[in-house]
Amino acid sequence: MAKEKIIELLNISKIYDGNPVVKNISLSIKRGEFVTLLGPSGCGKTTTLRMIAGFERPDSGQIFFNGKNISNVPPHKRNINTVFQKYALFPHLNVFNNIAFGLKIKKVPDGEPYEKDGVKYQNVRSLTKDEITTKVNKALEMVDLADFGYRHVDSLSGGQQQRVAIARALVNEPEVLLLDEPLGALDLKMRKDMQLELMSMHKKLGITFIYVTHDQEEALTMSDTIVVMDRGVIQQIGSPVKIYDEPANIFVADFIGESNIYTGIMNKDYVVSFLGKQFTCVDKGFKYDEPIDVIIRPEDIKVVSADDKKCLMCVEVLSSVFKGNYYQTTCLTCDEDTYGDRNEILVHDNVECTVGEIIGLYIKPFDLHIMRKSRVVNKLITHMEDNFVVDICGGKFECMADLPADTPVEVEVEFDDVLIIDDENDGTICAEVVESIYKGSYYLCILRTDDYYEFFVDTLDEWNKGDRVGININADKIKITPIEVNDEQE
Repeated sequence: MAKEKIIELLNISKIYDGNPVVKNISLSIKRGEFVTLLGPSGCGKTTTLRMIAGFERPDSGQIFFNGKNISNVPPHKRNINTVFQKYALFPHLNVFNNIAFGLKIKKVPDGEPYEKDGVKYQNVRSLTKDEITTKVNKALEMVDLADFGYRHVDSLSGGQQQRVAIARALVNEPEVLLLDEPLGALDLKMRKDMQLELMSMHKKLGITFIYVTHDQEEALTMSDTIVVMDRGVIQQIGSPVKIYDEPANIFVADFIGESNIYTGIMNKDYVVSFLGKQFTCVDKGFKYDEPIDVIIRPEDIKVVSADDKKCLMCVEVLSSVFKGNYYQTTCLTCDEDTYGDRNEILVHDNVECTVGEIIGLYIKPFDLHIMRKSRVVNKLITHMEDNFVVDICGGKFECMADLPADTPVEVEVEFDDVLIIDDENDGTICAEVVESIYKGSYYLCILRTDDYYEFFVDTLDEWNKGDRVGININADKIKITPIEVNDEQE
C-alpha cells in the first residue's frame, strides 16, 4: 500500500532583496520517508526547510501538512521540530532541562472536548513533573544518553551535544523532524558514526525525516529519497541509486560523485560521437546529429590492453594513484577530437598503470549516459539602445544591426564568443560564477548577471563558484534578430 503524503509544497517561491532564492518548486514527501535536500551553498535548500518549519513564509505557493494548508501557520502550531547545525542548546541549563524546556511550556488536552452555545471548546493543562520526567528519560534513552541528564552541556562532546539537540526535538513527539546540516560541525569519524545513528533512529521512530546537507556521500548513505537542488530549482528527485546511476543533467552528474562529461553528437538511434570517435549506446529518440552531453562514471571504464579487441580507444596514462580498493588513473586521449583537442579521462579500476604507458579503454554501451543539452546558445530578448548599439544585461555593445532605439530584438551569442574578465570592473557586464564543469579539455562556466540572466561560457580556465567577474562579447559575434514581443516577454 502506497504511503500517504505528509508534506506537500506547491509552486513555492521565495525572494530576498529582489533575488529569487527558491523558484516555483513543487515537492511531495511521504509519511515515514527519510528525504534529503542536497545541493551546493546558496541553492535554496535551507530556505526550503525553513519554509516547511514556518520560520520563513513563501512569497508565493502553498505548503500542506496532512492535507491542510499551513503556509501562514506559525512554527509552534506545526507538529514539526527542527535540529539546527549549531544545536542552539541553552548553556545555563543541564542536559535534562535542555530537553525538558519545550515540555514545560507545552499544553495538552484536559478531558473531552465539549460544546457550548454551538461552539466547541477544549480545556488544556500543563504537563505534570512526572510526565515531563518520563518523556525526557525516554528521549535520553532514544539517543543513548540515559545517564547524562544532569551533566552540563559544555562538558559534552560535539556528538553528544548533537544527540541532546535531537532528543530535545523528539521529546515533543513531532510527526516530522527537520535537520539542517546537523553534522556539519563534527569531525569525519564522528560524522560517519552519527550518520548510522540517525539512520537507526529513523528506522526505530518511523517518523518523517527531512535532512539538509551539501555532502553527497551523506545523502547517498542515509536517504530514501534525494532532492537535488541548484540555483533555487529542483534538478532531480529520486532514490540514491537512481540519482547516482541515472543523473538527470550534467549538474547532477557533476555534483553527485565523480564523472567524465563530454560534448557529443547523437548521430542516430544507438550511435553517439564524442572524443572524435563513434560509440554504440542504448539511447534513442534524439534528432539526427543533435548536440548532446555524454556522462561516464570513472568506475564504468575498464582498462584493457591497447591491442585487445574490446579496446574502444587508446589513451596515455598521466597519473595512477592507489585509493585502497582501486587505482585512480588519469589519462589523455591519444587521438584529437573534432576540435583538435586531446581530452582527459578519469578511470577507477583495479589495474595498476605506469605513467606514460599507452593503454586501452572499454566502456559498455549501457554505461554511456546521454543527456539533452539545456542550452546550445546564449539567447535573450532585449532592445536596441540606438542604431548599431544593443543593450545586453545593462551593457552596451556595438553590433551590425542598423535598427532604431527601443526596437525589440532577440540576441544570440555562442558559448565560446563570451569572454570572462578577472576584474568585474573591466567587463562590460558584471556577473557571478555559479557553476564550472570540466568537460575533458575545457570548462563549461555558468555566469549569473546582476539582472539574473545566466550566460553559458566555454573557457580554458577554471573559475571558482562565487567569483565576481566581468563579461565582454565580441561585437562581430552578436547575432541580432528584430522581433515582435508579447506582454509576457515584455
